Amino acid sequence: MAPLSSIQRLVVTIAVLASFVTFLDGTVVTVALPAISRELGGGITTQQWVVDAYLITLSALILLAGSLSDAYGRVRIMRIGLIAFGIASIAVAAAPDPLILIIARALQGAAGALLVPSSLALITAMMRGEVQARAIGVWTAFTTGAQLAGPLLGGLFVDYASWRLVFLINVLPIAVTLFLLPRLGVVDRPTGVRIDWWSGILCAVGLGALVFALIEQPHQGWTAPGIWIPGVTGIVLLTAFLVRQGRMEHPLMPLDLFRIRNFGWGNLATLFIYAALSLNGFVIGVYLQQGAGLGATAAGLASLPLTILMILLSSRAGGWAGRHGPRMFMTVGPLLMAVGALLLLTVSEEFSYWWQVLPAMIVMGLGLSLTVAPLTAAILGAVDERRSGIASAINNAVSRVAGLLVVAMLSTIVGGTLDLGGFHNAAWVTAALMALGGAVSWIGIRRPAAPTQTGAVPAA
Repeated sequence: MAPLSSIQRLVVTIAVLASFVTFLDGTVVTVALPAISRELGGGITTQQWVVDAYLITLSALILLAGSLSDAYGRVRIMRIGLIAFGIASIAVAAAPDPLILIIARALQGAAGALLVPSSLALITAMMRGEVQARAIGVWTAFTTGAQLAGPLLGGLFVDYASWRLVFLINVLPIAVTLFLLPRLGVVDRPTGVRIDWWSGILCAVGLGALVFALIEQPHQGWTAPGIWIPGVTGIVLLTAFLVRQGRMEHPLMPLDLFRIRNFGWGNLATLFIYAALSLNGFVIGVYLQQGAGLGATAAGLASLPLTILMILLSSRAGGWAGRHGPRMFMTVGPLLMAVGALLLLTVSEEFSYWWQVLPAMIVMGLGLSLTVAPLTAAILGAVDERRSGIASAINNAVSRVAGLLVVAMLSTIVGGTLDLGGFHNAAWVTAALMALGGAVSWIGIRRPAAPTQTGAVPAA
């Protein structure tokens, strides 16, 4: 198998670094939540909003960002996103109270929405076939590694410095990416594609209203006007968004893409798998501190086996899927993760990381390594490179919305309190979601047709 060329390695490096900051910032906060709650107050509701404020704008605007990437150029949109993300990160670190923190997190998510689709689209637009699958495998290993290493880095800052420094970790990768971008040699040329701003508003406001209702309903109940009115409004606006997508000439989310078998079924699998990953990541980071009594660093170290296995195996899994097809990997991987989630049911009042958590992390790490790169390659490899930006945006939006909704429903899932019983409830739900992801993959995913090109596609 020929190694990646120098330009291909540069593309992958830029894509990894640009995505790194959004993936890292989405998870590094997890182990900082107890410290944020202690300093600023607000309990579990503040913890949910710190996570979901970021995910709301990231999820809602990532489709708009995909269209902007296709319309105005991936490099230009990536550069704007990097600068805005850095500024928002500083605002988060300086927040004096929960409200300012949540607002700054929402702005951070909006900037992050510009980064992920434009960065991954660089790979899908400039490489095809087995080379693309291998490159996506490398991208997946490091970006998912950033997600999983985030809690460890966050824990170190919380225990030995301040939770505020957690949000400044991304300054260095932002600076390096801005330095490398001009060396890519890609000239952005506007395509004249019309941007559907109204659809972006419908999606953002609809998601925000629905998530508000899901987070706040445990305190007021579904019958309270302050809950059911936003809930119904959110559903109506999201329905209007979908209807509008079917009627627009240049929609934010082209519904015809879902008629492509691997794209449609792959995104359904993404919904279940990433909901499970988000739920598991949240409860592990918080319960190991508040329930098991570990420090923030120790809680962050709990996920280190997943990080190591992802870095070691994900690139290989991407190459295997390129040769043998993604179906088996996307089936076996989630089922392994379901087994890993069920192993967390062994966690008891007499807590032992080595016997109760570590086996689950190893099994989940193996399953995750087999799943993520083949999943991404199956979805994006099914779409023509000219629509790679919007396809990447849709897939990332699906994964973010999955995490957004499951975190919003956290109080309902755990029974109001993240104690041992709530932790076990979350493990059952995680396992069920993973099993659904594996079943959907087996039913829907097929091996793609042989590509016409296996090398790099010249940059426009």
